[in-house]
Amino acid sequence: MYSDLTPIFPAESSSRPIALITGASRGIGKAIAETFAQAGYDLILTCRQNREKLETLCKSLSEAYSIQAAAFIGDLGDYETVRELFAPIRRLNLLVNNAGISHIGLLTDMSPDQWRRVMSTNLDACFYTCKLAVPLMLHRHSGRILNISSVWGLVGASCEVAYSATKGAINSLTMALAKELAPSHIAVNAIAFGAVDTTMNGHLSVEEKKTLCEEIPAEKMAAPEEAAVCISHILAMPDYMTGEILKFDGGWI
Repeated sequence: MYSDLTPIFPAESSSRPIALITGASRGIGKAIAETFAQAGYDLILTCRQNREKLETLCKSLSEAYSIQAAAFIGDLGDYETVRELFAPIRRLNLLVNNAGISHIGLLTDMSPDQWRRVMSTNLDACFYTCKLAVPLMLHRHSGRILNISSVWGLVGASCEVAYSATKGAINSLTMALAKELAPSHIAVNAIAFGAVDTTMNGHLSVEEKKTLCEEIPAEKMAAPEEAAVCISHILAMPDYMTGEILKFDGGWI
């Protein structure tokens, strides 16, 4: 549902471009929101549970950059929830599918419910948001969709089978949808991140992070702010660049 502490959606009278960013209460999503607020976008930001963090972010961005920012809290793996999200939206310039979760463990130890939750959050939600965003973009013959993927979608990761499977599917969805939408000047791309210093990697100990960084030629994990800068450059490219899966991993994979 939309928070009653923020606008339901950017005002129709606003001439600013509008970006919808999922999973925006922290990490990469939060950094993306800050980057596009600075660029003058009105924002629709979503999260699953962190209502207070998301409302605080919307308020701070609105005040700092004189834009409008709406907060929506809900499970985007549920189609009816996504329909509620899109119900008041009349135009959309940019969709960033960032929301995602992981599951660490052997495939044989994973329950069907745990598998389904990863699939629902990472893959189903991307399908639902794209399905409802595309008509808004087709109406104007312009738009950008960026799906946040992972290098594990390219090479797979032991003990992260479900996560790797969803990111591989996101890559295929991106390339296929790009072909459908290219004639309408709607670019669809994905960025495959390597190790980014967010709470998703919070399970790693200090020693494990040190070992990981030693494996990366750039000798460090990326900061969320660096990820957001990369995304802003990708989205500034001409719409002729579409269907790409771009790595951002410090030379790791």
